[in-house]
Amino acid sequence: MDRVRTVAQGKPTAAGKKGAAGLGVLLALLATVVWSGSFVATRDMADSVPPVQAVFWRWIIAALSVAPFAARQAWQQRALIRRHLGFVSLATLFGVALYNTLVHQAGLTTSASNMGMIMAASPVIMALYARLGGERLGKRRTFGLLLAAFGVLLLVGDGSLGFDFGAGDLWMFGAALSFASYSALLKRKPAELGGLAFLITTFVLGALMLAPAYAVSVAVQGGFEVTVGTAGPLLYVGVFSSAVAFFAWNKAISVIGAARAGVVYYLQPVCVAGLGLLLLGERTGPAQLLCMALILGGVALGSRR
Repeated sequence: MDRVRTVAQGKPTAAGKKGAAGLGVLLALLATVVWSGSFVATRDMADSVPPVQAVFWRWIIAALSVAPFAARQAWQQRALIRRHLGFVSLATLFGVALYNTLVHQAGLTTSASNMGMIMAASPVIMALYARLGGERLGKRRTFGLLLAAFGVLLLVGDGSLGFDFGAGDLWMFGAALSFASYSALLKRKPAELGGLAFLITTFVLGALMLAPAYAVSVAVQGGFEVTVGTAGPLLYVGVFSSAVAFFAWNKAISVIGAARAGVVYYLQPVCVAGLGLLLLGERTGPAQLLCMALILGGVALGSRR
């Protein structure tokens, strides 16, 4: 009888919580897979589109792609957006303007595989933020986090713990810190602020933040030629890596939290390696397979309650 009353009152059942958690993990996985492809696209256009210009047009395309679905909600919640403009601006700075500029800057001097592997360090920072915020990680999730982190370190070090980072790798560590900060901030997003309204507002604000740097880049470096080789990657990062992936990631964090979503994000090196094999013909050796097994094992442990 108590169980029937609980369902009737609209409280989530154990099965409902499990289903919601499963959906959250799938959304985090979707974002991770799509973002893995963005590293390949970013590296592909690194020699033809200056980083700031690429990121500026990325958010213009992203804003236009979500406008048919998000513009109405954003207009209806304009007063709410103004009230929380400080939070929205800070999230935009870390997650839209800064993070993606650092990624594109890194693409000038490091490989797509390195970009994906180093970005897998961001879940460690997410977990630390979550712990500082009072979230209990639990022994199993902590062990999964450490196991996956160990796999990432071995993968970056090509099978050993001794490795040397170049300039592009350091840019990517900065990007990892910025993305983790953005993910931690999402936990503080006002519940009444709609997801689509938040999304399009950050896209527009991100483009505005980058506009001065974009103008300087065009004046100093000149523009870029619009070809299939430049438009294709820009459309991918603008529509899929921005509109689709950011919506999925933001929703995942609202369901399962930044720490658990961050553990799923450890799959990114595996996804990038797979895309490298399919699109670039890069082979994966036994050492890399072992590291991926460690990462996958850590994800399996860390993504469960």
